Amino acid sequence: MAFFKTHIELIAAIFSGILIVIAFTLEHQNLYAYSVIIYLMAFGIGGYAKAKYGILKTFEDKQLNVEILMILAAVGSSIIGYWTEGAILIFIFSLSGALETYTMNKSRKEITSLMKIQPEAAWLVKEEKTVRVSLKDLHTGDMILVKPGERIPVDGVLQNGQTAVDESTISGEALPVSKYKEDELFAGTVNLSGAITMEMTKPSTETMFQKIIDLVQSAQSEKSPSQQFIERFEGRYVKVVLFAFVLMLFLPHYLFAWDWNTTFYRAMVLLVVASPCALVASIMPATLAAISNGAKSGIIFKGGMHLENLSVVRAIAFDKTGTLTRGQPEVTDFVIRQGMDKKIAMAKIAGIESQSNHPLAKAISDFIVLQGITPTPNLTIEDVPGNGLRATINSEEFLVGKPKFVGEELAETFEDGLLEKLANQGKTVTFVRDNEGILAAMALKDTVRDITKSTIEELKKAGIYCIMLTGDNRKTAAVVAKETGVDDYIAECLPGDKVKELKKLLKKYEYVAMTGDGINDAPALATATTGIAMGAGTDIALETADIILMKNDLSRIAYAIRLSKKMQRIVKQNIFFSVSVIILLIISNFFQTITLPIGVIGHEGSTILVILNGLRMLNRNV
Repeated sequence: MAFFKTHIELIAAIFSGILIVIAFTLEHQNLYAYSVIIYLMAFGIGGYAKAKYGILKTFEDKQLNVEILMILAAVGSSIIGYWTEGAILIFIFSLSGALETYTMNKSRKEITSLMKIQPEAAWLVKEEKTVRVSLKDLHTGDMILVKPGERIPVDGVLQNGQTAVDESTISGEALPVSKYKEDELFAGTVNLSGAITMEMTKPSTETMFQKIIDLVQSAQSEKSPSQQFIERFEGRYVKVVLFAFVLMLFLPHYLFAWDWNTTFYRAMVLLVVASPCALVASIMPATLAAISNGAKSGIIFKGGMHLENLSVVRAIAFDKTGTLTRGQPEVTDFVIRQGMDKKIAMAKIAGIESQSNHPLAKAISDFIVLQGITPTPNLTIEDVPGNGLRATINSEEFLVGKPKFVGEELAETFEDGLLEKLANQGKTVTFVRDNEGILAAMALKDTVRDITKSTIEELKKAGIYCIMLTGDNRKTAAVVAKETGVDDYIAECLPGDKVKELKKLLKKYEYVAMTGDGINDAPALATATTGIAMGAGTDIALETADIILMKNDLSRIAYAIRLSKKMQRIVKQNIFFSVSVIILLIISNFFQTITLPIGVIGHEGSTILVILNGLRMLNRNV
């Protein structure tokens, strides 16, 4: 029953074809009356869906469309006795319509399948017991048990156990990803091995999985500029064809001495071959297939327009923190004053830093704990805004923070000018001072993503200018620019400065993309021709952007550009092919070298071919 509902157009087309064969057989057995009845049944069954759509659409838009042309051509053919040709026209037209519907459904298949596999319940860990509850009853902070083979129900962080996870529904990558404590887990992915306990970090309505579904469903309803142009063109073109059809009904009889039967027959053929069915189907199937392809690969396009724009992008501006870099500071150097017991010193420092919520403090305390060192307990700290922390351990005072806070002269002379050396490497240095002087220096850096350099190289090879816009200082910006390989960088950019730089790039390159993740990137994302947001970015960045990289994978930008260029190639192929076929058939009809059946096959065959060509966008090898 479900198959019948989803393939009703195809079934109707096939049944119509069977009736045509029966009618044709009866006609050749001189059972003409019976054959006409069967032909009428073929007309009704095969043409009902398209006729209904065409008539309703005509009243809705108040203009004629391709479907009306096909109805007129089929009816006209039967009027002059060409029942077989008219029926074949209806059959192939309905078959191409069924194929187009199949294409649309195929492009949505990935989203539908995602919705089906979305878990509806989870094992809630409550008072050392596990209870099966609906996702609606879960709250942020709940602990959830996920058994081997089960789908992870919500976004969260792994707390107990380790496993391998199949994340293909999110990233499109087939290889399992190993997960350990504190690693992120995403709803809809599959826990392949060990039983794990995770902490829920987002409501089920805000998971990355749900974002993909919502955004792609929205994108499928948005039409590209090319599609909008074709649809506007269709209405005008149909009027021209009908005008030419009216002229064809009379002029050839008087100008070329054609008999009335030939004149009317050729007018019917013109009505068929001049119809822009293939042209109309040149863009939308390919666009929807490309959007579906992107969704499977972790790229969300918010509409066909953004796919078109991306294919002509000549420059890309990148934010630094959270885009080119991980957005999380990591400890790269940890230097303890000579003569100090390293473990004792690090335990004290971890005890102090663990009391603060500052990202640098958390990075330092996490680094020490990972060394197997337990933070010193029972200490008091005081937060000194803009500077650092003041702590007391057994009546001894400690200062933790920037050089000016702990003593700039002491910081600069510590370990023979270590500060200057680390600062020149683009690192942020935090110092710890006790009663005897500088106890330790910790260098932290927001490290460049592993994939960044290769992505920039690929973009540059494609002739795309890459520039980094960052609010960070010039030294840090210069180091990151060198590491990533961008063509240029501009440091100390406020949100307004990024917009100004984008406008300069737009004047020079016309089509410019901006990639970012933060609130401060939103104005620049809106200014660019194409805004690209990292999936872990802020809500305003995700809302402003035109394209979203759900897995924060910069390599997806290069893939998205290749995808958009392939789509444009296919669309151009389709348009050129469909227009060429129409012109060839019209000329052939004028010289009376084609029959109505050949015209039907040539016209509807070209429609089927452009739809199949558009389906090539589902292939992920681009």
